[in-house]
Amino acid sequence: METADPNEVVGVLLAAGSGRRMGTPKALVEFEGERLADRGVRLLADGGCDPVLIVLGAAEVRVPGAVAVHNPEWATGMGSSLRAGLAALPASARAAVIALVDQPLVRPEAVRRLIEAYRAGAAVAVACYGGAPRNPVLITREHFAEVAALARGDVGARPFLRARPELVTRVECDGVGDPADLDTPDDLRALGSR
Repeated sequence: METADPNEVVGVLLAAGSGRRMGTPKALVEFEGERLADRGVRLLADGGCDPVLIVLGAAEVRVPGAVAVHNPEWATGMGSSLRAGLAALPASARAAVIALVDQPLVRPEAVRRLIEAYRAGAAVAVACYGGAPRNPVLITREHFAEVAALARGDVGARPFLRARPELVTRVECDGVGDPADLDTPDDLRALGSR
């Protein structure tokens, strides 16, 4: 009988939204010549996640190297996408790194730092920039059910993180990316000019 790899960390990219303020689903938006969906999958893969799941809804996107997960409830917000992603994780997954499709300046080193924190014993690791917790977030299997139960509406893991602060390891990621997110075409232009 094959045993699970205790170090298996799966990537989950939340990319299901319609991008109402952007005018198009964010998964399809191009930044620096690359769709945000492709960029997000690459972030997780290059950071050390294997496999990488991409949760889709408003737009169906084929991304090489990613397993597509359809969220039929995508219109209800990010919470349903997080639940869909967690439900689709392989049984071998010991932990998952959750990333958002609309943060294209986060770099793979941030993901690697979260995985290093997990391998050093962290049950929950959160990337922090300037001391403030943002994304991505790593969560170990024993907390998947609780995270899913608390993910509602347009919030993902935040209710769980606030309810269980004693579990959270803050991982400083200053200098390895920027958590700025893209919500509007103006945001896209501003980020592109940095």
